[in-house]
Amino acid sequence: MNHEPVMLNEVLELIKNCRHQKILDGTLGLGGYSEAMLKNFPECFVLGLDRDQQAINFSRERLKNFELEKRFLACQKNFGSLSEIPDADSFDVYVFDLGVSNMQITTPERGFSFQSDGPLDMRMNPDENSLTAREVLEQSDEKTLAEIFWKYGEERFSRQIASAVKKNKKPLETTGDLVNLIRVSLPQPVQRKMGTHPARRIFQALRIYVNDEMQELENLLKFMENFNHEALIIFVSYHSLEDRIVKKTFREWQSSGTGKILTRHPMTPSELEVKNNYKARSAKLRAFFTIRH
Repeated sequence: MNHEPVMLNEVLELIKNCRHQKILDGTLGLGGYSEAMLKNFPECFVLGLDRDQQAINFSRERLKNFELEKRFLACQKNFGSLSEIPDADSFDVYVFDLGVSNMQITTPERGFSFQSDGPLDMRMNPDENSLTAREVLEQSDEKTLAEIFWKYGEERFSRQIASAVKKNKKPLETTGDLVNLIRVSLPQPVQRKMGTHPARRIFQALRIYVNDEMQELENLLKFMENFNHEALIIFVSYHSLEDRIVKKTFREWQSSGTGKILTRHPMTPSELEVKNNYKARSAKLRAFFTIRH
């Protein structure tokens, strides 16, 4: 499976300049970051977290040699529940890539992609007792849907699309059903001016809402603000709302004397990386170094 960790060289360079005996990969995914860290820093131990059991299984197979060496351990856990992990506040490095993994996007049965037809699910952990995207569309009123589309997708036509969803008489069962509805609800001239797939922002908004991603990020940052040891914290985000939350929190931490911002401006991928990996185009990397206080 094709998997290119975003801004990997930048992440490794930041880690190289800090103590890195214990590293927490908070969004394990397909194991790209973990593998690179284990290979580049032979003395380190990596704990990989992911709420998606498929990702855990894939990464454990990919990194089984490191697991046998007791240098790698995978755990099915959401980073928003980091406080539930023993000694979670004792790692030297914390890395979080807030994007969706290639496995989720390229598996139609998961319902994440607007380019492949599959059930409207979008749950990163299907075992969690949460609503699917289909249930959110069915059970939410028009106003709520418009708010979801606008807040989490920054979709300019949120009200128009929400209205089309609620007026639609045929149940939306698949991702293809939703894509077709969005295409029908927006005039062709509008779609041509978008510069991207007309369903992209709606799918993004539903995914974030279904998985409560913003609250999980808030929970994580709330836990880490009480760190009382030296640690490097790295976030790679792809959504302006996520990036604003991280940026604001880092500034608050620095003002309170918790540590120092290492990226005055967010690091962004090179033109070459974007050319080779289109997923990286909207990535922003921010880093912070906590201090003992």
